[in-house]
Amino acid sequence: MPNGSDRTIVWPGKPYPLGATWDGYGVNFALFSANAEKVELCLFDKTGAKELERIPLPEHTDEVWHGYLPDARPGLLYGYRVHGPYEPSAGHRFNANKLLLDPYAKALFGSIKWSDAHYGYRLGSTREDLSFDRRDNARSMPKCRVVDRAFTWGSDRHPAVPWNDTVVYEAHVRGFTMQHPAVPEPLRGTFAGMSTQAVIDHLKALGITSIELLPVQAFTDDRHLVAQGLHNYWGYNTIGFFAPEPRYMTTGVLSEFKTMVARLHEAGIEVILDVVYNHTGEGNHLGPTLSFRGIDNASYYKLMPGDKRYYADDTGTGNTLNIAHPRVLQMVMDSLRYWVSEMHVDGFRFDLATVLGRESYGYDPGSGFLDAVRQDPVLAGVKLIAEPWDVGPGGYQVGNFPPGWAEWNDRYRDTVRRYWKGDEGMLPELAGRIAGSSDLFEKHGRRAWSSVNFVTAHDGFTLADVVAYNEKHNWSNGEGNRDGHSANYSWNHGVEGPCDDPAITAVRARQKRNLLATLLLSQGTPMLLAGDEIGHTQHGNNNAYCQDNPLTWLDWSAVQEKGEPADMLAFVRRLLALRKAHPVLRRPVFLHGRTTSPDGLKDIVWYTPGGAEKTAEQWRNTHARCIGLLLNGHAGEYVDAEGRRLDDGVLLIVLNAHHDAVSFTLPAVPGGRGWRCVLDTREADGAGDGRMLLCGRPVPVEGRTVLVYTLVESVERDVLR
Repeated sequence: MPNGSDRTIVWPGKPYPLGATWDGYGVNFALFSANAEKVELCLFDKTGAKELERIPLPEHTDEVWHGYLPDARPGLLYGYRVHGPYEPSAGHRFNANKLLLDPYAKALFGSIKWSDAHYGYRLGSTREDLSFDRRDNARSMPKCRVVDRAFTWGSDRHPAVPWNDTVVYEAHVRGFTMQHPAVPEPLRGTFAGMSTQAVIDHLKALGITSIELLPVQAFTDDRHLVAQGLHNYWGYNTIGFFAPEPRYMTTGVLSEFKTMVARLHEAGIEVILDVVYNHTGEGNHLGPTLSFRGIDNASYYKLMPGDKRYYADDTGTGNTLNIAHPRVLQMVMDSLRYWVSEMHVDGFRFDLATVLGRESYGYDPGSGFLDAVRQDPVLAGVKLIAEPWDVGPGGYQVGNFPPGWAEWNDRYRDTVRRYWKGDEGMLPELAGRIAGSSDLFEKHGRRAWSSVNFVTAHDGFTLADVVAYNEKHNWSNGEGNRDGHSANYSWNHGVEGPCDDPAITAVRARQKRNLLATLLLSQGTPMLLAGDEIGHTQHGNNNAYCQDNPLTWLDWSAVQEKGEPADMLAFVRRLLALRKAHPVLRRPVFLHGRTTSPDGLKDIVWYTPGGAEKTAEQWRNTHARCIGLLLNGHAGEYVDAEGRRLDDGVLLIVLNAHHDAVSFTLPAVPGGRGWRCVLDTREADGAGDGRMLLCGRPVPVEGRTVLVYTLVESVERDVLR
């Protein structure tokens, strides 16, 4: 590499693969730009502060600029300067004064130090982005780093958890570990922290199968947030689709992420990444020039047909990636395959996934991207989860993704919250959601697991806040409390926020148990929000995207003491153990009461408090708030992947959202002697009393309670079976 007056040797190289590729002898550099006139590779010293050399890439093949440096080695820091027209009205925003990140960079070094120099135009000019800025931004830009991808995976294998056995756990790398007492301080907030034994022990003991990490691909902190002393905590502001976020690494070496994945796999836990391929961190036409905008704005972004100065914005972030362009589609597909093949992740949750399915005429489940994913052999075995909406026209597409996809089901969240809040007329909708939302997903051979059920997620109230706040309290975000959803379907039970009234705190705790019990007893794929199991609160902030501080960091200290956090943790463990023990709670197909066991009992039956199957007229009773659900584990032929029968007993789930007790008659069913209570949300840890009650007996179900019974079967039933 350059030393004094020496010049770096440059060979022609190849146009593929894109990015900087170390082949054991040297490094090939390849960058796509259809409209550039010249591309310079910029090399930096090991601190990233001094630019050592600018090397024009010598070859231009099929719109790819490329060259090979035989003396380059892993660890080399680099960036690009791309020459071309600066004509915003024509969609071009080239400015070679700006150092640009390689879209295919596998690692980044440093972070953005915000200044006006990062903008391709002169801030403050009356001509706005039609003006041109000549300042060099290189010193305050992160640099791309050439990596050696070698890593000893040993016997690592994808856990390949069947969809119907999956329990997703949504977590934030930094927030999960920053205050964990068993994570060494230097490792807190990092992938290495997530790899520690204490973290893995918690996840295993809890009983989840798959951890879904909020964005870990390299992202930027918005300038306006930094000016307020805030940060883009969630990470939905991607600037590098192949590079792990540097702030989550202690050394910057890729092995940190890979080690985390390997250790979680060793524990049987899948790793799912929340990915943001719908937009980038460069904002709208007045945003900074950091990468894609300066490399080939007209190719990478969807521009307004009438005036290419402006960006189509189906994301609400100022820009939308042009996934219809073959090279942009290639970048996204290459990125997905890289994280599976190289980093061994097990699946993806796609932020604002409707954007990715848009063609020029709107959303299409047969879009180029969705078809590309569907046929890709590398992605065939991983989990694909859509957030099935965006802010564009016709953006709400719950239930409309193609076979093979699961989808976040916000209708489930809203229905369950409203039911336990006490809203009238919720039982018909509630029944549909608990049974897997067949009205939304039962088409094209899709299974019940296609519905990702949740009552809380990173975006919104935590579970503790759902039962403690009527209104959002987002003042600390600096947006005048205008941000975040206002329709939360929450209930504070009489006092807004913290409360020392024992009656109110008791009912809040029970309501949390009711919400979680409903979630984990429903058909479909349940998703838990990390921290709900230990009572995490954000004090009413339902949009904590910019709060990288104790507001969002999980507080583990209370779990060590007796009281509600420890009780809630025990309750969630009990619930997940119950779900795992009963295959009838996680059937792969939709249950409609059309399949029966040999004794004639349907696979699913809904009961009135009188112990009789509900009639059509009774479903129309808007005042009813108590219902029973029978799941018959003997009905149907179910086997696991190795052909073993997944037979089960009979469960009865009783839900009462009334504020008063309701008398519920335990139904008489063929072959049953009585019912034994195995879960009771009146109890802090959820333990049922275990006593057998005879069929046909009325039992008082206290207000705001969930009870789960197992059928005690007669000898005759065993013989019949």
